[in-house]
Amino acid sequence: MSTFVNIARFQYSSEAQIVKGKLQSEGIEVFLADQVLIDTDPLVSQAIGGIKLNVYADDEERARAILSEIHDYSLDDKGERVVCPNCDSTRVKVYTHIKDVRSFFAFLFSFLTFALPIHYKYDYHCENCEEKFTLK
Repeated sequence: MSTFVNIARFQYSSEAQIVKGKLQSEGIEVFLADQVLIDTDPLVSQAIGGIKLNVYADDEERARAILSEIHDYSLDDKGERVVCPNCDSTRVKVYTHIKDVRSFFAFLFSFLTFALPIHYKYDYHCENCEEKFTLK
């Protein structure tokens, strides 16, 4: 009897589907847990730990090796890796936040009407030097 192993978690189903497709193209069977729930109500993603990507335990090592090949760092609008202005590292991830009044009211409207968020602000965070910055 094969058991499942969780090898990744994703906030959005689109991210999980991309990785699922890559693993399936390599012959690894993938099972997504909580995808339908999060697609129905994206606001619960953080509360339940996101979408879980599971594989058979026999495929775990190979699946993790494939995952390590996938670059999970940010790209700009031209498809180029985002570079930290402080240390020139490409180990940069994007984060969304609510800091100004417009973002807050958009979030509040979305929350009260069960709609997807309309307005986000993006920050980039360098994992190498901890610098936080925005792109212009």
